[in-house]
Amino acid sequence: MGADAVKEIRIHARAGQGAITVANLLGAAAFVEGKYALTFPHFGAARMGAPMNAFVRVSDEPIRLRSQIYEPDFLIVVDPTLIESYNVFDGLKSDGAAVVNRPTCEGLESPNAGTVVCVPASEIADEVIGRPFANTTLLGAFAAASGLISLESVEQVIAERFAERLAETNAKAAKRGYEFVASQQ
Repeated sequence: MGADAVKEIRIHARAGQGAITVANLLGAAAFVEGKYALTFPHFGAARMGAPMNAFVRVSDEPIRLRSQIYEPDFLIVVDPTLIESYNVFDGLKSDGAAVVNRPTCEGLESPNAGTVVCVPASEIADEVIGRPFANTTLLGAFAAASGLISLESVEQVIAERFAERLAETNAKAAKRGYEFVASQQ
């Protein structure tokens, strides 16, 4: 398997929004499916609300590369306000896809011609979980948009990660995110 077979995901969020959790859950879901995964965060100022990234690599073979991801196949944008101040689409491959926590994609395009999928993840999470934490909703949406992992694997790793009640609501939010994107395709 060549370097092209490694799929790279960059997650944009603010510290405290669950980007590291999403990265770890995505990596665990890939592992459940028999793939190799590597996840790691990158912080600037380590304070709540500061912009940060998390990175995930997924492959059918061991992953040796440990650098940040500059040309991702996929993006997950947890905090859409980052689009206004950072070029979150920077480096997105032209055949890549971005999953953005935003009710609509109106007025939003990837300058690289990658596909942009908008999901009202905060609203779904607020309705299902009772708080606007969009991370697991976006993970479900990512599964549908990318085809890289299955919803079943996402639900399994959520059940393993969270206590019973939180697992139930987060799995439901992930499923709603998945269904939202699947209905748009």
